[in-house]
Amino acid sequence: MHEFKFRHNELYCENVRVCEIADTVGTPLYLYSYKTLMDHFMKLRRSLRPVRPLICFSVKSNSNLAVIRALVKAGAGLDIVSGGELYRAKLAGARPRTIVYAGVGKKEQEIEEAIRFGILFFNVESEEELDRIQRVAKRLGKRVSVALRINPNIMPGTHDYISTGKDDTKFGIDFESVHKIFNLRWKYPDLIMNGVHVHIGSQILNAKPFQNAIKSVLTFLKKNSIEVEYLNIGGGLGIIYSFEKPQTAQGFARSILPLLKRSRLRIILEPGRFIAGNSGILVTRVLYTKRTPRKKFIIVDSGMNDLIRPSLYKAHHTIVPVVRTDFNDRCAEKVDVVGPICESGDFLAKDRMMPRIDSGGLLAVMGTGAYGFTMSSNYNSRPRAAEVLVRGDRFFVVRKPESLRDLTRGERIPAFLR
Repeated sequence: MHEFKFRHNELYCENVRVCEIADTVGTPLYLYSYKTLMDHFMKLRRSLRPVRPLICFSVKSNSNLAVIRALVKAGAGLDIVSGGELYRAKLAGARPRTIVYAGVGKKEQEIEEAIRFGILFFNVESEEELDRIQRVAKRLGKRVSVALRINPNIMPGTHDYISTGKDDTKFGIDFESVHKIFNLRWKYPDLIMNGVHVHIGSQILNAKPFQNAIKSVLTFLKKNSIEVEYLNIGGGLGIIYSFEKPQTAQGFARSILPLLKRSRLRIILEPGRFIAGNSGILVTRVLYTKRTPRKKFIIVDSGMNDLIRPSLYKAHHTIVPVVRTDFNDRCAEKVDVVGPICESGDFLAKDRMMPRIDSGGLLAVMGTGAYGFTMSSNYNSRPRAAEVLVRGDRFFVVRKPESLRDLTRGERIPAFLR
């Protein structure tokens, strides 16, 4: 599953002691395992080999250049949602024809930059967006490929904030409107409508919602005699954070391959969490322990600015001491693991049974390789954490920890205040 394992009661990332990295780089820090990252990518590729999909890693899940570059070198395409992610894709050496561009709010400048770079296609989210891409394509004298993102109104069985395939979300286009757009292709002479896209949410633990979404899209295409070249089935496969039992890559493939084979379409998928989630941990140091009449708190040097998922989604991440002892295990008690942010919602775990850990000890927050650092912020003027990549018995700082100077870079005090 991942390459974070205990040896002689001490946590290792591949063949490197996590304590050694924390002492060298400082905390908090995000720590990624190269082997885990590659293993999860290859599991998907092997499982879906019969349809030879283009696997476009979802950059929003982990946008570190080293992570993106590793996957690009292994043969991955990229799923991007902003001009900033396109910039990262270029720096990582991604080939233009392996990039698909989603997102409901593409600016005209972003559209132009993507067209000039020659991406594979845009996943279009609205009629107005389609009109804008047509205008830019005409102005540039380019023929541009697009895929219409369909909202199939399917319940994915995940948190409301990461459900994107229901008809009350901002994502995608309803079937009736998609049909209308295909019938009006002549209005878009500079666009090639050669694909459809469906992405119903994230952290989905079983195959049924995917099957339902794919079936509904394929039935729609057949019923309306709509011919396209590509079917982009999105991403959203869930991972283990604590006690979940998500589908494996093989199980996912078994459930959808019959549908994909019958479609005879070229297949694209956009996994992020499945590839990166369990490849990373957040390492944090205990600052204080505190007892009140009602609770015990473990106060650490990372908080909701570093990892917002527990505060935002009430997400559960397993948290373990980096060094464990039998004595500490015997002294386990219920605690809240909280950060230094001035918000009551600043916590990494609530009412969690944890081994005893004293000030100065290290904790590892597991399963933070996706939507960890990418969602972090400078709230409370706290510098963002370092990112470190381990391969075998070596580690590489792939993003330095921010300095205090970084916090005010770009800010200016106007002359009248001097």
